[in-house]
Amino acid sequence: MIQHNDYIDLLKNNVLWAVEKLKTDPSYFAELSLPQKPNFLFIGCSDSRIPLDMITGSEPGELFVHRNIANQVNLTDINLLSIIEYAVEILNIEHIIVLGHYKCGGVKAAVEGLNEEDIVENWVSQISDLYHYHKKELEAIGDKTKMYDRLSEMNVIVQLKNVLRTPIIQRAFRNKKKLWFHGWIFDINSGLINDLPLPLDEWKELDLLPEDY
Repeated sequence: MIQHNDYIDLLKNNVLWAVEKLKTDPSYFAELSLPQKPNFLFIGCSDSRIPLDMITGSEPGELFVHRNIANQVNLTDINLLSIIEYAVEILNIEHIIVLGHYKCGGVKAAVEGLNEEDIVENWVSQISDLYHYHKKELEAIGDKTKMYDRLSEMNVIVQLKNVLRTPIIQRAFRNKKKLWFHGWIFDINSGLINDLPLPLDEWKELDLLPEDY
């Protein structure tokens, strides 16, 4: 069986990485094998151009991560709900971050479609609904790239709102758990993260946040 060089390179790079880590810190893997204590849950896009550890300068063990196409929070997604529950109730994570990015293929697919790839279109149907609801505002932007970037921002806010709607988070509030929520957009053009303003007052009116948040 012939193996592709790029696949072999991945394994070689793993060995080089492990050797380098031990050179700088002989106890690195002994410490890494201890129970994880991350303080951040990231719900992000699967896009291969968004390496979470690199863009945040984080080490293994610092981020608890879930990724899917266009960073969707679907309230029937048992996988995601399990992750949120584990993060909040077992790991006692305090910060939950929904991270989107500009030039997101999933956001574009929600508007333009992907020919026969109807599974992806179904997955991002929330974004399609969001686009049609704000169509007049979005199309008034004129520039298509900027329009999709704005839709990506809107999508982050909506998905963070969905996080608040989960029974897990509402139970955490009733139990007086300390939680903080953040909506981020990664700008591929600059490498910088934009911390989006959140409609906290609106969410309080909907009883999604405690009044003292």
